Amino acid sequence: MARLSGLQRDVLSLYRQCLREIRKKPIVRTLHSAEFQKHLSVSKKDFSTVEYLLRKGQRQLEMYASPGIRNIR
Repeated sequence: MARLSGLQRDVLSLYRQCLREIRKKPIVRTLHSAEFQKHLSVSKKDFSTVEYLLRKGQRQLEMYASPGIRNIR
């Protein structure tokens, strides 16, 4: 198996965090799958875009993981 770059590990870590959050709040599932599917076409070599999407995803996950959020529309 090939070694993963730091950025690839960060993306996989975010993906796993999202999966863990889905267990707590099933409503996050629709957002999680839609966001990851929407950005599948981004090139692995487009580092600035990947880093931007990673930061955006982490902020969204923090927001949705807060206890006060119950429903997402």
